[in-house]
Amino acid sequence: MALETTALFTELHTARFWIDLVQIIGINILLSGDNAVVIALASRSLPDHQRRMAVLGGSAAAVVLRITLCLIIESLLQVRFLKLIGGLLLIYIGINLLSDEENDDEIAAHSHMWGAIRTILIADAVMSLDNVVAIAAAAHDSVLLITLGLVISIPLIVYGSQLMLRVLERFPILIVLGGGLLGWIAGEIILTDPLVATHLPIDETLAARLLKPALALLVMGVGTALARRQKHATE
Repeated sequence: MALETTALFTELHTARFWIDLVQIIGINILLSGDNAVVIALASRSLPDHQRRMAVLGGSAAAVVLRITLCLIIESLLQVRFLKLIGGLLLIYIGINLLSDEENDDEIAAHSHMWGAIRTILIADAVMSLDNVVAIAAAAHDSVLLITLGLVISIPLIVYGSQLMLRVLERFPILIVLGGGLLGWIAGEIILTDPLVATHLPIDETLAARLLKPALALLVMGVGTALARRQKHATE
């Protein structure tokens, strides 16, 4: 135990530690935009007090999830079908978020809050598969660096999602575009699945140019259509 403590303090007093920490924080700043969009979309229909709980709970849980992924990411990235399934799951999440309706019932709202946190966690897990590679590389296998960098990123994600919520309330069209962003990211994830990448019938660059906008349009179109159908059904 004493040796581990000594090693920890030695690590903290090296220039490399602080340089790596700054790099990890920078990576998290760049990657927090996607998280903010998902958190804002998932929690937008909640009452104000539950919205704050969903944002804080979802953000903190997402950071813990990323720490875990950083520790096992190398083995995960080699699993065939994982990214393909994850991409399809992200498409489903995007469509579901666009077709989501507000519910004024308190019990339903309470369950919806946990549903929002669950959605944030699942979406973040899918989107983080590639992103945490950069964090793990910058940390040079230091669990302390990974943990510190991600914990420091919590305020960035929380503030970004709160800002995004206000923007979505003012410009509802961005909700649809946010769903499209999830479809676009799903395309990126699917194309990097080891199985898909080795069986592409066309050039990878061309496949990306076709698939990513196609999935973005799919999510926006299907999600919007389902939202309109639900709206008409309740009138």
